[in-house]
Amino acid sequence: MDNNQPIIVKRVKRYAAGHHGGSWKIAFADFATAMMAFFLVLWLLSSATPEQKKAISGYFQDPIGFTESASPYVIDLGGTPTPAPDKTLNPQVEAQPEASVSPKEGAKVDAEQAENIAEKLEKERLELLLQELQNKVDENPTLKRFKDQILFEITQDGLRIQIVDSDNRPMFDLGSARLQPYFEDILLALAETIKQVPNKISISGHTDAKPYAGNGDFGNWELSANRANAARRTLEAGGYPQEQIARVVGYASSALFDRDKPLNPVNRRIDIIVLTKKAQRAIEGQDGSDAKPADGAAPGAAAPGTAPVQPAAGQGEPVPPDQLKEKLNLFDDGGTLKLDELNKQQ
Repeated sequence: MDNNQPIIVKRVKRYAAGHHGGSWKIAFADFATAMMAFFLVLWLLSSATPEQKKAISGYFQDPIGFTESASPYVIDLGGTPTPAPDKTLNPQVEAQPEASVSPKEGAKVDAEQAENIAEKLEKERLELLLQELQNKVDENPTLKRFKDQILFEITQDGLRIQIVDSDNRPMFDLGSARLQPYFEDILLALAETIKQVPNKISISGHTDAKPYAGNGDFGNWELSANRANAARRTLEAGGYPQEQIARVVGYASSALFDRDKPLNPVNRRIDIIVLTKKAQRAIEGQDGSDAKPADGAAPGAAAPGTAPVQPAAGQGEPVPPDQLKEKLNLFDDGGTLKLDELNKQQ
């Protein structure tokens, strides 16, 4: 029987020796480039100064925050490049000495900046306090009746509060340091507000030029001092801390409010000054100067012949309590600026 099974022939195709493609060349080029970049980084690190390394590290840790206070470039090419003093291979090349600031000079600049910031914030705080007091006068029916006798003003020594006499409404009994009931109400209301700030206050009493009729051992000097002390006792009764009172003094008629009219009732007044830190140091003799108020006037006293100063327009607008609290939190109990709180708010 014939075998009809087909025969299968397998042929293997053999290629001649030649190239196997170009992908390996691309891979090798990438590898060589990466190695070159790696060794370039090592060379830069070996020749960089510690300050440059710190700047590079700060950039990679926080690129956005870093650019706000430093150069936006990892390696700043501005200026003339100089080799690192401890890394140069040429002994003849010497690095140029960098301009340096002594620690005392740097500390002085920082202290001046802190003082300026403190004075600015203190002024804002006193302005807010003025607004609070003006709001209290406008909103309190009892105080509103005596609005014309309560005067506010921001001076270089602080916030001055003046309570003056009127023709038919004196603050004290005639020739006495006994307070009228309405004047007590005014002082108690003021004490509740001004005790919110840590600034110390100065209290001064003033009389008009009319000679005191009575015992020759007692005159306007004693009367003005007694009236200032009576105002102090009332403020303390209203909760004002005794240790926050820097000075109580009587000026008699030596610092008249209206010198053109020595007998004008406005010359009989009580001045309460919420002192700035600078004015407080001057009173306590901590500023190293012997400067005294001109003409025996209290700090921030009105110039002769000037009229009572009312708050400027817009100062009677309500102040948000959180804004006042935010300003007060920047100072400690002694009125000193807390730089850590300032940095948080900035």
